Amino acid sequence: MQAESSSLNFRALTSADQPALWHWLHIALWDPPPAPLRPLEVLQHPGVSIYAEGWGRASDVGMVAMVAGEDAGACWMRLLPPQVGLAYVDEATPQLVIALEPQFQRQGYGKPLMLRALGAAAAAGYKQVALTVHPENGARLMYRECGFEFVALRGSYHLMVAKLA
Repeated sequence: MQAESSSLNFRALTSADQPALWHWLHIALWDPPPAPLRPLEVLQHPGVSIYAEGWGRASDVGMVAMVAGEDAGACWMRLLPPQVGLAYVDEATPQLVIALEPQFQRQGYGKPLMLRALGAAAAAGYKQVALTVHPENGARLMYRECGFEFVALRGSYHLMVAKLA
């Protein structure tokens, strides 16, 4: 499906969005159906919380998609310490997370959101961005359309990297 561009707008993800960011991180922890969302306690795990805690560092980049004035989800990325995070590539490559509220999923909003966030990352001086995706997650096709390429397996997840202009 194609998103109606007239109702889709973007804004920067800021520290004021911290409560919503935790919610979006929870949504982003995708497991193949029929699995439900993971328990909220997973957000307290250090390997998960690193993607959202203390949002607003100088190196953090993120965008919020708004549909008809309502926050529909976000795409964000941050640099993490060496060897931290499933999508770690190197100290100069931020790791990306994307999530849309369920009512906005599969409606064409993810790709423009990701492209806008990747543009913000390029403007911030990043040369590439990395993410991991479950091999059964159909979003991996959209990631390829946004410039991500498969580079390795990390456990059972696909590590993908997008070079930025």
